[in-house]
Amino acid sequence: MVETRTAEEKQHAGARHRSVATTRAKSGSWGIAARIASPIAIIMLWQIASATGLLSPRVLASPLTILSTALRLVESGELIRGLSVSLLRVIIGFAIALVAGVALALISGLSRIGEVIVDPPLQMLKAMPFLGLLPLFILWFGIGEAPKVGMVAFGSVFPIYLTLYGGIRSIDHKLIETGRTLELGTAGIIRHIILPGALPSLLVGIRYGLSIAWLSLVVAEQINATSGLGQIITYARDFLQTDVIVVCLIVYAAMGLLTDGLVRAIETRALRWRPQVLP
Repeated sequence: MVETRTAEEKQHAGARHRSVATTRAKSGSWGIAARIASPIAIIMLWQIASATGLLSPRVLASPLTILSTALRLVESGELIRGLSVSLLRVIIGFAIALVAGVALALISGLSRIGEVIVDPPLQMLKAMPFLGLLPLFILWFGIGEAPKVGMVAFGSVFPIYLTLYGGIRSIDHKLIETGRTLELGTAGIIRHIILPGALPSLLVGIRYGLSIAWLSLVVAEQINATSGLGQIITYARDFLQTDVIVVCLIVYAAMGLLTDGLVRAIETRALRWRPQVLP
């Protein structure tokens, strides 16, 4: 009798488990379908409004026109050349920000004296609207590559510094004491305890920094741009070519998503040792 009840309970539990799994699978499928359907619906309404004349091409070109323009710019090589120049600016500016942000965070996070000297000025600069500093950058560095790269570096350094500084400060002091007990020394503690412990925070800062890097570049390239995607947008603005402008903006957004995805892939690989919070 007891064995019969146990078998029935197991059957009911298995049925409930299968029902829950089926419900979750259906809800997941509906969620994916809804995420895909809403952008498609917006694009279709956009195309209909353009085709019926409700939306003037001077205000915004139609999706089909934008697609045709994108193919033409790719075939001519103009879009690839502009993208390569803009990408190089982001790479150089972000590399400067990464080195500076990590160095400043280590100085401020590992030393009380360094914190007193470094952190207050950076907190003050962080509160400033850095995009408004572009006129000063032009006065200081001219209208060449320096102000554009400088804006990217200046905007990106703060997320890297703040997240890494917070990550260093949040490391458990018991781990540091354990390292001292094992006679690791200062360099060993930094290498084996502090840097691995602060790595998740650094990767988050890199992701935020990259998003700000592309935002900074979009603004910086709108002023006296002689090359890059900003030059293409400037020429298109003068001739009211909204299709070209939208293509370049889509490329900016795509590059931002691509670089973020690259960092997330690195994050997943580098932090495999961490236990997952969610299944």
